[in-house]
This record gives sequence, structure tokens and C-alpha cells, in this order.
Amino acid sequence: MASPSRRLQTKPVITCLKSVLLTYTFVFWVSGIVLLAVGVWGRVSLAVYFSLLDEKATNVPFVLVGAGTVVVLLGTFGCFATCRGSTWMLKLYAMLLSLIFLIVLVAAVVGFVFRHEIKTNFESNLNLALRDYNVTADRHSEAVDTIQRTLHCCGVQNYSDWERTEYFTQRGIPQSCCKSQDDCSEEDLKDPSKAKLKVFVDGCFFLVTSTMESKMSVVAGISFGIACFQLVGIILACCLSQYITNNQYEMV
Repeated sequence: MASPSRRLQTKPVITCLKSVLLTYTFVFWVSGIVLLAVGVWGRVSLAVYFSLLDEKATNVPFVLVGAGTVVVLLGTFGCFATCRGSTWMLKLYAMLLSLIFLIVLVAAVVGFVFRHEIKTNFESNLNLALRDYNVTADRHSEAVDTIQRTLHCCGVQNYSDWERTEYFTQRGIPQSCCKSQDDCSEEDLKDPSKAKLKVFVDGCFFLVTSTMESKMSVVAGISFGIACFQLVGIILACCLSQYITNNQYEMV
């Protein structure tokens, strides 16, 4: 049995670790709410771009929402485990934090590795959307119009891409490319030389990928920050569990 003075020294350390871990767990729980918000924001703000990507890429926001939900639940469990001072619950908490850390890390690496493939896929689908463009307001045509109006661009690489489409032979360049709707007649849009003065000349591909990269950088930065923050929780949970175990041993 350890001396009373030794046990008295251990208890303040345990109390301090509990307080720090509870504070961490609360912040971790809040980070889950942030992940949920980022996932919803990504889905809403990037919806028009995701509509021109493969289904796998469109699942990214849902993955963040799912991760946020797991973090909130895990944070709640961590708070309960800390208050109870249960060693096995603290160890389980540390293991689950480690698992989530590895999953987020792998997801970040996979996203970084395949970022060029996503760009290529988007360019291919944007070209297909231009080729099949029509005025019946299908999903891809609406996405093209929204992108062109929002980013003030036209076509994939430039406005002349529309000249190779079936829609151009019938109606000319779409109205969504016009700088001013009041000064952009159908006759002007059918004449490339006149249309050049009436429409946005820059293509959408570069602008879209730049916009997506800037917004996805925010998502990736927040996700990576939360992943690194989990390392603190893993260390704290392991330390607290070890101190509680030692204190129980010293009392024997």
C-alpha cells in the first residue's frame, strides 16, 4: 500500500486531468457541431458543382455530416466516461478517438491524391452538359446556366465552345452567358463576332475548379484541424486512465 501522502499527491493530478479532459471533450463536442455545419454548408454552397460530378464525389458533404454526428455522440460518451472516472470507458474513448483520427487522415490523403481525377471528371461532365444542353430545364442544363451566371463565364475553356454544340445551331449561345440581359438578342448570340462583345468570354472550367478548391480548402482545413485536435484527447484520456489505475493500485 502506498503512503497517504503519495495518494494525496495523486488525487489532485486526477482532478486536474479530469477538468482538462472535460474542457477538451466539450470543445471536441462543439467541433462535431462545426463538422455538421460545414457538411451542410458544403452541400448547399457546392450543390451546383456537385451536380456535374460523379456520385462518389457528391457524397463528401454527407461524409462530413456523418462524421460530425459521430463526433457529437463520441463527445457525449467522453464526457460521461470522464465524470465516471471509469478506466475501461476512458480507454475505449481513446481507442475510438484514434480510429476516427485514422479515418479522417486516410480520407484527407485520398482526397488529395485523387484531386486531379476529380478535375478531369468535372471537365468531361461539363463538356457533356454543353453538348446535351437544352432549354427544358434538366438538372445539368440548370447547373450550366447557374455556373455561367454566378461566375460570369461561358463555355468550358471559352465562349467559343458553344459553337460546336447543337444548341448553338438552333438558338446561338445561351442567355446565361450574356453580360446584360437587356442588350443580348438571339440574333447577336447566333453571330460569334457579335456575341464576343455581348457575352462573357472566359471559360468556366478554371473558375469552377478554383472556386471549388478554395471552398474545399476551408472544409479540408477544418477537418484536418479537428483530426489533429483528437490527438490531445487521446493523450489526456490515456493519462487519466493510467493515473486512476495507479491510484486504485496504491489504495490496495
